Amino acid sequence: MPRSLVVKKVDYLDPTDRLALLSMLDMYARDPMGGGEPLADEVKVRLCDDLAQVPGAISWLAWRDQQPVGLLNAMPGYSTFKARPLMNVHDIAVDPDQRGKGIGQALLKALAEHAQQLGCCKLTLEVLSGNSIAQQSYARFGFEQYALSGLTGQALFMQKWL
Repeated sequence: MPRSLVVKKVDYLDPTDRLALLSMLDMYARDPMGGGEPLADEVKVRLCDDLAQVPGAISWLAWRDQQPVGLLNAMPGYSTFKARPLMNVHDIAVDPDQRGKGIGQALLKALAEHAQQLGCCKLTLEVLSGNSIAQQSYARFGFEQYALSGLTGQALFMQKWL
């Protein structure tokens, strides 16, 4: 019998959810696509309390057999061109042993339904150019590379540390 997948919104104050979120995020951070380094102890101590204070921040955990197998963290944003809110996928991670089983799609579906209820105009995310498996998963869900027109090219994601 197939093991059922349960996708549940994270309660940042619930000890079980906190432990699962930190475990999944640390797994992702240690992966080459997450930077290859464990989460700093300070991050582990502060993250869930901080997320609970960020207006609109939302996370989902995917569970199979009472074990966390996937995580999605999202933050709200705003589209000035559409004058409507949007949701940005900040992190999405699936246990390497569980990849290819629809977990990422289920997490994205939960976010999309939530975003539609909020009246969001779109979902956004960033993905490394070398992460072709994730890119294929996002394309299956309906994501496209961001471009205003064929004349101006595709948008690039940039950062500056402060």
